[in-house]
Amino acid sequence: MGVVDYLFSEIVLQNQISYSQDLSLKSRWHLPRFEFKWHKIDLLLPLRSWLDNIEITDSVTAHRINNLIPAECPFARKITIFNRTILTIPPLCKLNPVYDNLMALKFRCLTYLAETEEN
Repeated sequence: MGVVDYLFSEIVLQNQISYSQDLSLKSRWHLPRFEFKWHKIDLLLPLRSWLDNIEITDSVTAHRINNLIPAECPFARKITIFNRTILTIPPLCKLNPVYDNLMALKFRCLTYLAETEEN
């Protein structure tokens, strides 16, 4: 006897309904379920896969990519007027759908540069 059967039998015994009556109630009030399946279409998948498949084989290319991708989010700003902060814009890089792929590419470039400088 499983947990579901145990709970079901406890409910039936508490309400003093027999299994036959309960099955007839289930079949009487059973309505068909309509389930919608949403298919995700990832339009950025080719760009993500391209970024993930870039191989770093040259230290010049690694330096260029490392300089192009910022380490911190460049969009975080504080708007001040007369030495008072009017508006603070939070870093929005985490909302970028390609952010993780760019950070992985930057990390691969940094590790390549660290490995080549050791040898």
